[in-house]
Amino acid sequence: MNNIIIGQYVPGDSFLYKMDPRSKIVALILLMVSTFILQNVFHILVMLSLVLILLWAGGIPIGRIIRGLRPIMILLTFTFTFQILFVETGSLLYTLPLTISVYNLLIAIALVVLYVLTRKRVRFRLFYFLAYVAGILALFNLFAPGDVLTSPVINVYSDGVRGAFYIMIRLVIIVTLSTILTLTTKPTDLTLGLEQLLKPLSLIKISAEEIALIISIALRYIPTLLDEANKIMLAQASRGVDFTEGKLKDKIMQIISLLVPMFIISFKRSDELANAMEARNFVPGQYRTRLHVLSWQWIDTVVVITSTLFIAGSIVVVILT
Repeated sequence: MNNIIIGQYVPGDSFLYKMDPRSKIVALILLMVSTFILQNVFHILVMLSLVLILLWAGGIPIGRIIRGLRPIMILLTFTFTFQILFVETGSLLYTLPLTISVYNLLIAIALVVLYVLTRKRVRFRLFYFLAYVAGILALFNLFAPGDVLTSPVINVYSDGVRGAFYIMIRLVIIVTLSTILTLTTKPTDLTLGLEQLLKPLSLIKISAEEIALIISIALRYIPTLLDEANKIMLAQASRGVDFTEGKLKDKIMQIISLLVPMFIISFKRSDELANAMEARNFVPGQYRTRLHVLSWQWIDTVVVITSTLFIAGSIVVVILT
C-alpha cells in the first residue's frame, strides 16, 4: 500500500509545479485521448518516450513512478499472458509443445508447493513467480517420463505479442500521466482548476463547484485511507492475523475484519470534514472569495498548444495509416 502514489503531492520547483492546474488538466486529457487514438506499437512507444521526457524535464524521479506502478503489475502480467495465449491471428512466431505425464505433473505440483512456502522470503516476488512459471513450462517441454496424459501446444502469434505490448504500454502511460498531475498539483489548486474548467456545466444546472469538491476530496483522502488500512493490517498482524494464509473462508473473514474498521474510519473522517467545513461557513453553491487566485502564464499556453498539436497529429497518423 505504501507504493500507491496516486493522490499524493510531492513539493518541487520544476516547470510542472509552476503551471496553472487548468492547463495541466487539459493537457492530461488531450494526451490520454491521444493514447487511446494511436493504434500502432511504434507510435505508442513514441508516446511513452514523450512521457519519459516529461518526467525528466519536470524533475520527477522515474523510480518513484516505477514504485507507483507496482500495484498494477498483476493486471499488466495478466493482460500480457491473456493476449499471448488467446490471440491467434497474424503470423506464427513460436510454437511450444508441452508433454504432461504423471511424473512431471507431480514434480510441477511439488514446485508449486515449494513456491508457496518460499515466496514470502523473496524480495522481488513478481520475478520469482515468473521464474517459476518459466521453469514449469520448461519442465513440461523438456522432461516427459512415463505415460503421457496430454500434449497441448502453445502457439505465439505476432498479433498477440503486438497487442500485449500495446495494451501494457498504454496502461503504463495513462497511470503515469495521472500520477504526474497529482504529484505536481496541490489539492487546493486542483480543486480550483477543476471548478474553473467545469463552469460551463452551470448552463445545464449542474454545480461545477460540487463536482470539483467531490473529486478533490476523493484524491485527497486516497493516501489517508491507505495509510489507515496499513495501520489496521499491522495492528492485526501483531495479534496473529495473516492475510496470506489459511483457507478461503478464513481469508474472507480476515478481509471483513479489515473492511469494518475502514468503514468506521471513513465515516469518522467524513464527519470531521463536514464539521470543519461548517465551522468555516462553507455553503455549496454560494459565492466565496479565494485566497489563491489561478494565474495563466505563457508556459501554460505552450503546453496546451503542444498537446493539441499532438492529438491532431495522432488523428492524422491514424487516418493515413
